[in-house]
Amino acid sequence: MLFVCLEIFLARIIDVSISTFRMMIMVRKKSIFTPILAFLEVFVWFIAARKALNTNIDSILIPIFYSLGYATGTYIGGCLSRKFIKNVNSIEVTTSRNNIKLINGLRSAGCAVSVIALKNNYRDKKDLILVDVRSKNTNETIQLIKELDPKAFIVVKDTKIVHNGYIK
Repeated sequence: MLFVCLEIFLARIIDVSISTFRMMIMVRKKSIFTPILAFLEVFVWFIAARKALNTNIDSILIPIFYSLGYATGTYIGGCLSRKFIKNVNSIEVTTSRNNIKLINGLRSAGCAVSVIALKNNYRDKKDLILVDVRSKNTNETIQLIKELDPKAFIVVKDTKIVHNGYIK
C-alpha cells in the first residue's frame, strides 16, 4: 500500500509542478512551451488519478497522499518558476525633491534611475524615482533605499516586458 501511495504522491508532485510552471510561463507570454507542458501535465495527472481511483485499497492514505502531492507540487512549481523565469520588478520611490544622496546611492549600486518631479498641492516638493531591477535584486535595492532615505514611500510592481534601457 505504501508503494501505491508514494507513486500517487510523486505523480502529483510532477503534474502540479508542471502545471504551476506552465501557468507562470503563460503569464510571462512565453507561450511556445505551454502546449508541450500542458500535454505532459495532463498525461501525468491521468496516470495519478487512474492509480488513485482504480486501487482496491480502501484507505484514507490514498487521498491524503494525493493531496500532499498536490501541495508539494505547488511549492516545487513555484520554486522552479523563480529559478528559471527571469522577472523584472519596477520600484517606484516617492521621496523629497532633489534627494541626491538617494539618487547617487542607487546609481553607485548599478541601478538605472529616472527621476520625475511630482506636482501636488502640498508645500513639500516630491520626486518620483523609477528603478527597474531583476527580481533577485529587489530586496537588496529596497534595503539600500531604506538606508539612504528611511522616510521614502516605496512601491514594487511586477513588470512583464521591458524594451531597451538598462536593468541591474
